[in-house]
Amino acid sequence: MADDADVIIVGAGLAGLVAAAELAEAGKKIIIVDQEPEQSLGGQAFWSFGGLFLVDSPEQRRMRIRDSHDLALEDWMGTAAFDRPEDFWPRKWAEAYVGFAAGEKRSWLLQRGLKFFPVVGWAERGGGNAIGHGNSVPRFHITWGTGPGVLEPFVLRVREAQKRGLVSFKFRHRVNELTRTGAVVTGVRGEILQPSMVERGHQSSRDVAGDFELHAQAVIVASGGIGANHQLVRENWPKRLGAAPKRMITGVPDHVDGRMLAITEAAGGSIINRDRMWHYVEGIKNWAPIWTEHAIRILPGPSSLWLDAHGKRLPVPLYPGFDTLGTLSHIMSTGFDYSWFILTKKIIQKEFALSGSEQNPDLTGKSWRQVLGRATSGIPGPVKAFMEKGEDFIVEADLSTLVARMNALAGGEPLLDLAQVEREIRARDRQLDNPFSKDMQITALRGARAYLGDKLIRTAKPHKMLDPANGPLIAVRLNILTRKTLGGLQTDLDSRVLGEDGQPVPGLYAVGEAAGFGGGGVHGYAALEGTFLGGCIFSGRSAGRSAARSVA
Repeated sequence: MADDADVIIVGAGLAGLVAAAELAEAGKKIIIVDQEPEQSLGGQAFWSFGGLFLVDSPEQRRMRIRDSHDLALEDWMGTAAFDRPEDFWPRKWAEAYVGFAAGEKRSWLLQRGLKFFPVVGWAERGGGNAIGHGNSVPRFHITWGTGPGVLEPFVLRVREAQKRGLVSFKFRHRVNELTRTGAVVTGVRGEILQPSMVERGHQSSRDVAGDFELHAQAVIVASGGIGANHQLVRENWPKRLGAAPKRMITGVPDHVDGRMLAITEAAGGSIINRDRMWHYVEGIKNWAPIWTEHAIRILPGPSSLWLDAHGKRLPVPLYPGFDTLGTLSHIMSTGFDYSWFILTKKIIQKEFALSGSEQNPDLTGKSWRQVLGRATSGIPGPVKAFMEKGEDFIVEADLSTLVARMNALAGGEPLLDLAQVEREIRARDRQLDNPFSKDMQITALRGARAYLGDKLIRTAKPHKMLDPANGPLIAVRLNILTRKTLGGLQTDLDSRVLGEDGQPVPGLYAVGEAAGFGGGGVHGYAALEGTFLGGCIFSGRSAGRSAARSVA
């Protein structure tokens, strides 16, 4: 049977679009299939904050940050903690990706039209030893336009290739099988789903209208991870993080179901590091949900007091924004799947941002006027809306009423003792009477403000929480939010899927989250942030170029 295209790409998210753009530039014919309707083009990336990991960038240098390839690689390896035989290719991908981030990544993206917000964010600060987990310096570069801004140049290129007849989209096509000709993967087979007019991100139907089969010389799997499939998350939950949470809320749309992983495995692909995953601990229930159990992550500055379900302060160095998985492991060890922030109005108006393009209309809409308003006009509008409407926020002038409402929100037997909570806060406040302190979080706050970007827009001046002048007091219940799959299909540096024998499966490639963002787990056990979209871009580019060379 004649080929329908040179390459079929399964998934119309960022990684698939980057691969398609590279293939089209090489003059190849591509079919992109996706189970979602056309209005969801771009997948998860559309909803993202648009953060990208760059090393020794002009933005960093303007903010007086001294970064280098060697420092970034040391941070990456200390965070990834590769320790398995199957980490051979993930380690190779990590070395290549840090080289990309310190090299041509920024210029390559600028050539395609991306621009960056001038203040560099400091995510995953670590807080342990120099060779351990975390970013030694700020590296989180926010794309001007957030997630849609990251997608825009690749959507534009693929749409232009569509006009030239090189790219065709087949939305509402759900792949059930990868087909072979001999040992070579040469196509896909599946079901055509009923048309759906739901808005982007909303759950679409799975009603079947017919069948399809397509043929090509190669197939690229770009189908994402398992974040919306709580059953798969629980099945693969690592024991090192404790028991899986009884309640999780969801940081990705319903279509992030992980179906293609098992389908690709059935075609001979090897999945590694299934137990490596990245879930956030600062999740809040969206008061205006788009998908099922829709969660938003708070992107916190470092000042909020973090308490467990019993009101005990989290241990060093588990402060907001320092160590995501370390904090997750500790929270699960308490026997509860939630925790609390306590903070003040002064903290929330300077330090709280919300992840997601829709929660940042100023950055997403590329409005400098609105961005300046965020910095000068008090509490950002989206944050204020959660304070007023979000079920996880409590605002009160006095601590006793605040704690009573926290207990009421948690339900069941009251776990928070007012005297215990007040003792934690008063002890913390006393540490501000001197310019030095034994409280490591206070020391970290002062250190953060030594960085110009934090001092300007991300870290409030240290102040006493129980001083009414800094109030009202605010409590936020923090839930476990499912997000990223760090393991996945094992690939070599050409994004070719490897089989159990370690050899490439002919005709088969994988990119993005389906490939653990490269190699089957480029992050190892933990991530430095700003590396997920970048992993989609880097692996998609690799697959597109490699597949273009391999097809006639």
